[in-house]
Amino acid sequence: MVNRDAVALDDPVGESLRGRHAHLARRIGAAATYLPEVSTFAAVPAEAGPREWAELVRLLGPGELADMFSCPATPPSDWEPVFSLEGRQMIRTGSGRPDHRGAGPDTGVVELGAQDVPEMLDLVERTRPGPFRPRTHELGTYLGIRDNGTLVAMAGERLRPPGWTEISAVCTAPEARGQGHAARLVGALVARILARDERPFLHVAEANTGAVALYERLGFETRKPVTFRGFRIP
Repeated sequence: MVNRDAVALDDPVGESLRGRHAHLARRIGAAATYLPEVSTFAAVPAEAGPREWAELVRLLGPGELADMFSCPATPPSDWEPVFSLEGRQMIRTGSGRPDHRGAGPDTGVVELGAQDVPEMLDLVERTRPGPFRPRTHELGTYLGIRDNGTLVAMAGERLRPPGWTEISAVCTAPEARGQGHAARLVGALVARILARDERPFLHVAEANTGAVALYERLGFETRKPVTFRGFRIP
């Protein structure tokens, strides 16, 4: 089922950089990317031609990685493929029963900020949920769960195309898995997003079948398959 109001999700990086994340963006012409300490993602129009790719080269620099996320545009033939990962984009349809109690001392869910970045980076290094930089937390709200003061799970808001907010960086330390932390965090984020009259969506690697099953239980359904791609600029 594809929602007609979901067209902004066809270019979630570009829509975010042109909109609510414009203050975290760098831009030359039609090419845009996040500040390096925020995110690796870059964007060009789906119909990009030589001019737009040249603008991205000027923006990123020769020899640098162009992390194109799910952009379908084909780069010049001399750009070396670095990675390609099959995945899916999922949107919450309103079914399922995520935990909507939000953050607070009674839920064990706490809001994370700049002071928590070292722990967030350490958790990401241990669990590898995807790209995460020292200022990634500025993209939106990040929530966590602590065990005896130690951060053992987190999730947050990343891309924000008009009317939508992406849930990302969902991760749990190996020693804390099996306790429902991911479901609790995703549920708390869903509640916040819906309270703003926005819609939650997310991206997940196709091979991560456990995560796909979890998100389906929490009321998300697949909108479309996507391919995450990165290239080395010559």
